[in-house]
Amino acid sequence: MAARWIESLTGSLEQKKQYKQDAARIEGLPEPHRGAAKAVHRYLMYCGGMLDGDAMVRMFGDLADLWEQAVADGSTVHDVVGADPVDFAETFAQSYAGRQWIDKERARLIEAVDRAERGEPAS
Repeated sequence: MAARWIESLTGSLEQKKQYKQDAARIEGLPEPHRGAAKAVHRYLMYCGGMLDGDAMVRMFGDLADLWEQAVADGSTVHDVVGADPVDFAETFAQSYAGRQWIDKERARLIEAVDRAERGEPAS
């Protein structure tokens, strides 16, 4: 019962465990793949904006898989990300359907404008 209460505040403990395992897999990559994978991971954390924990865990697990496979295949960093790392990361993130922070803010904006139009006070 205590675990459910904690998870309701902090999110799924299983998701956190999986996330940490995937982060450790990225940390275990050889350079230069580790540096590039960590940079993509960091970018996804900031711009991915996922609210859906399941989608986020899948995305980071797949990211670790991708970089591990690149190392196994002998692919270079640029073989993976191409000429535009930002485009790569944003396209990668778009592959994961899930609610994002921006979705929440869009709904908040729409509701605020609707309230303003009805003459209701801002909250």
